[in-house]
Amino acid sequence: MGNAAPGRTDETLLPRPAGPVPASGGHDDAARSAAAGAQLPGVTPGAPPCSDPGVPLGTSSTAAPATLRAAGAAVRSKKRVLAASFVGTTIEWYDFYLYGAAAALVFNHYFFPQGSGVGAVIASFATFAIAFFFRPLGGIVAGHLGDRIGRKALLVASLLAMGLATTAIGLLPGFERIGWAAVVLLVACRILQGLSAGMEWGGSAVLSVEHAPSGLRGLFGSFTQVGSAAGMLLSTAFFAVVQAATTPEQFQAWGWRVPFLFSAVLVVIGLVIRAGVTDAEEFREVRAEEKRAVSPVREVLREYPRGVIVCIGQRMVQPAIFSILTVYTLTYVTQHRGQSQWVMVSILIAAAVGIVGGPLWGWLSDRVGRRRISGIAAALVGVFVWPYFLFLDHGPLALLPFVYLVGLAVLHDSIYGPQAALFAEQFPVHLRYSGVSLGYQVGTILSGGLTPMIAAWLVARGGGTPWLLCGYLSVLAVVSVVTARMARDSVADGARAVPAAVAAPVPA
Repeated sequence: MGNAAPGRTDETLLPRPAGPVPASGGHDDAARSAAAGAQLPGVTPGAPPCSDPGVPLGTSSTAAPATLRAAGAAVRSKKRVLAASFVGTTIEWYDFYLYGAAAALVFNHYFFPQGSGVGAVIASFATFAIAFFFRPLGGIVAGHLGDRIGRKALLVASLLAMGLATTAIGLLPGFERIGWAAVVLLVACRILQGLSAGMEWGGSAVLSVEHAPSGLRGLFGSFTQVGSAAGMLLSTAFFAVVQAATTPEQFQAWGWRVPFLFSAVLVVIGLVIRAGVTDAEEFREVRAEEKRAVSPVREVLREYPRGVIVCIGQRMVQPAIFSILTVYTLTYVTQHRGQSQWVMVSILIAAAVGIVGGPLWGWLSDRVGRRRISGIAAALVGVFVWPYFLFLDHGPLALLPFVYLVGLAVLHDSIYGPQAALFAEQFPVHLRYSGVSLGYQVGTILSGGLTPMIAAWLVARGGGTPWLLCGYLSVLAVVSVVTARMARDSVADGARAVPAAVAAPVPA
């Protein structure tokens, strides 16, 4: 990079793709960075731009990232964008987690003829898993369009699709009334949920990170991640309230429908908030300069395979442990201990803590690096699962909330909180929506979507013991540790930065 033009951002974070790089873009990147840096208190206007996107402009790449006061000022200046990311993903994941709880507690009785045996449980979790197979398709379609026409339009469409599917599930008749047609309709709604979820996360993550000032990508991206905790909290709380307000017979007959139907109200709220959001300036400039990719997914796979591998690997242990803690444990504890109330309480407490903890993990990643945090936490998850199941079998369930604070609020959230920024930094602007969506959703299929079903099968194969399952989760943790070491990190890598857009102009 010794011959780089003065002021041009260093583009060595990722391997430079083949093909010529347009002469324009370097100075534009520096100008954008200078504008972003001007939003942070304590940053000197007009100071020479720093080539590290992980620290405030006007400082050297080794200076400390933004203070909490500066971070608060930056958040207030972008509150509409962050609210849109937070509320939109809260609604999306409210709908998604609601299905997970219902699959564990209701659907094996209501939609399948086998009753409450292992076969019905696995079949119920199979409908939970099927949506994950359609998430990459939703991510590919949304990434292709989002990298070409903009992020906002796709985020509105994803919200509408998820709300429609979830409300429809709340209206479906059961197996006793229409037989296997009930299962077919349930699967169709679940597929629509999967397509919607595939569209949502990548767009929301990219939108929040692209609006972030330098040095605060982790914090801004965490607002997308916190929406997941809030959605889980809202869905679990709603489910618990309805359970408490109805008899077991009433809940199985109609009570479970109420949280699904409430989704329609939440969608209206989300659409109102997202209507006032625009795409970030750096994306608008790429689009104005016609640097949009003709085929974003193909270019991502050809030019940035390392970034895709990193994203897939980081999606191994994190969604797996999340599915174990929030979905499968409900079934496991019910079968082995005869009750699930303490599991629901533990999920609620850990989710509430996660709403605060998520931004703290994101901010911490802006200071010490995302790669380090993710690698250490993944390794600890691989160890945690062994005493966790031992506790479920023999420990006092009244202490389960404390176990969940460790497993969910600390270990899981420390990986998940900085993940939006980590993934976004693996790809340039013109391929970012496609890249993060593809890696995120493919990894989710291989891990989170299949985990409850695999868990039920492994425990059955182990004669009711969880040790095969623990070994499986530890293997996933090893994969995440290895790929964390492969990740590019704007904080840890100093002056390295995400490369500028290099796509050929889109034909008129």
